[in-house]
Amino acid sequence: MFDHGTGTDKDARRVFQLSDISANPVEEVSGRAISAADLRPLLQRDDRQALRQLAGHLLLLALTGTLIAQAQGSPWLWPAMFLHGAILVFLFAPLHETIHRTAFATRALNDGAAFVIGLLLMLPREYFRAFHFAHHRHTQDPARDPEISSPRPVTRGEWLIYVSGLPYWRGQLAGLVTRAFGRVAEDFYGNDIQRQKVVRESRIVLGIYAILLIGSLAFESDLLLRYWVIPALLGQPLLRLYLLAEHWGCPLSPAAAPIDMLARSRTTYTNALVNFLAWNMPYHAEHHANPAVPFHALPRANALLKDRLGTTSPGYVAATRWIYERLHA
Repeated sequence: MFDHGTGTDKDARRVFQLSDISANPVEEVSGRAISAADLRPLLQRDDRQALRQLAGHLLLLALTGTLIAQAQGSPWLWPAMFLHGAILVFLFAPLHETIHRTAFATRALNDGAAFVIGLLLMLPREYFRAFHFAHHRHTQDPARDPEISSPRPVTRGEWLIYVSGLPYWRGQLAGLVTRAFGRVAEDFYGNDIQRQKVVRESRIVLGIYAILLIGSLAFESDLLLRYWVIPALLGQPLLRLYLLAEHWGCPLSPAAAPIDMLARSRTTYTNALVNFLAWNMPYHAEHHANPAVPFHALPRANALLKDRLGTTSPGYVAATRWIYERLHA
C-alpha cells in the first residue's frame, strides 16, 4: 500500500509508464458515492464491534503462537512461523482503521491500539497517519500521492523484490532513524506540530526497540525472533500482494482531473477469512469514497455501491494474476 520517500521526476515517469502498461478497462462514474441520507446510518462507530474484531484477531495470533511453541525442534517450526506471521502482518488492518479513528468510538482506544500495532509493524502511528491521509487526499495522483511517489513494480523482477517485503523493511528502518534525528523531509505533513509529533514518536519507538534488543541479549532469549521478527519477515509478502491489489492498474488521477474513488481504488471480492483478517478493507473503493464509514459497515456500503464500482476483482489470486500478466518480462 505504501512506499517511502518523496519521489523524483524519474519516479513520476515510471508511474506514468505503469499506467500505460496496466490501465484497467473501467467504467467512469461521477458524483459522490453515497447520498447523505444513505450514508448517515453507516457512520455509527461501535467499541463493542471493534473489540470483538480485535479479540478475534488476537485469538488467532495466540493460536498460531501456540503452534510455534508446539513445533520447536521439528520441521513444522517454519510453517508455523509463516502462519503466525501472516496473522501478525495483517494487524496492518486494525492499524489502518485506528489511524482513521473509525475502528472504535472511543478516541483513546483508537490511539492506544494504533501505537502498539504501529510498534509491532515498524509503522509508527503519527507518521502513518500523515502518510495515509495524504494518500487519501491525492489518491493515484502521480505528483502528490505518497504511495506512488516511489516506483511501483513494472517488471516481474521488480515485482519479486517488492513482494519480498525487503524494500518495506529497509525503507521503514531508514525512515524511522532519519525522523528520530529530526529530519522530516516528506512533504505530506500538515504543519510543524505534526512534524514534532512524528519526531518525538520516532525517538520513543527506537528507544523501545533498543530496550527490547538489550533485554533479549541480556537474557539470551530468542523469543522476539521466534514470535515477532522472523514471522513478520515471512508473512510480509502476503501483505505486499494484498496491498498491491488495492490500486495497481487503477486509473491515475493527475491534479487537474476530478478524482473518482470508485474507479481509482479496487474492490476485491474475497472469502470470509480474508475479509476478517483485513477488517473488510477488501471493500477498498467503498472505503476511499467514504473514509468515515467504519470497517463493520463497509459490506453495507458495498451493497449500496456495487453497481457503480469501476474497478473490481473476483479474488486476490485473480488480482495478482491480472497484475503479473501486465508486468514486463
